[in-house]
Amino acid sequence: MFFDTALSTNDLIFLARGAGMTLIVTAISVFFGTVMGIVFGVFRYQVGPWWAAPLTFVLDIFRSIPLLIQLVLANAFVTTVLGWRVSGFTVACGVLSLYTAAYCAEIVRGGIEAVPPTLRRAARSLGMSWGQDMTSVVMPLAARIALPSWIGLALGVMKDSALVYVVQVVELLKSAQILITRLQEPLFLLIVCGSFYFLISFPIARFGGYLERKWSRD
Repeated sequence: MFFDTALSTNDLIFLARGAGMTLIVTAISVFFGTVMGIVFGVFRYQVGPWWAAPLTFVLDIFRSIPLLIQLVLANAFVTTVLGWRVSGFTVACGVLSLYTAAYCAEIVRGGIEAVPPTLRRAARSLGMSWGQDMTSVVMPLAARIALPSWIGLALGVMKDSALVYVVQVVELLKSAQILITRLQEPLFLLIVCGSFYFLISFPIARFGGYLERKWSRD
């Protein structure tokens, strides 16, 4: 029968550890990617398209090349060309952080541009400096606008983290693949793996929806 499985408690613990690795890689990548994305997005908005062209070109590279290719090339460059002893975990977090930053920069720039210019002019007319205007007026409003897109990006990065197996990081999907090879129960194990992804993703999505509703009422 379908539910006659050889999956044991230790196997579930193994999958849970893979899920933990997925969360760690995602959290690190989203954090650093968001920080860089904010810096890049503000810079692109402030200096204009011409001065930001070199940065835009680099970010376009990370958005255009498939993540799997980026991971393979980055790992080969760091370990073979440069000869550095860097773990696959470090390479994975570095590439995913830059990948996240490339998309987050566009989200931030779009959020800032969506803030009505009249609010900025009003803030400056009250004697606010550029820094005060950005931190007290622009960024709070831009954060509300950008939140749904940022939540979608974070969830996308979590699912894209399944590709880090190419740099020898055993995350959730790789853990499932290892068990599939041993137990020969691909359909059932993929359902279990998908359930783990759902349990991770659902609270994040609901929390983002809660913040969106709360901010819309304020």
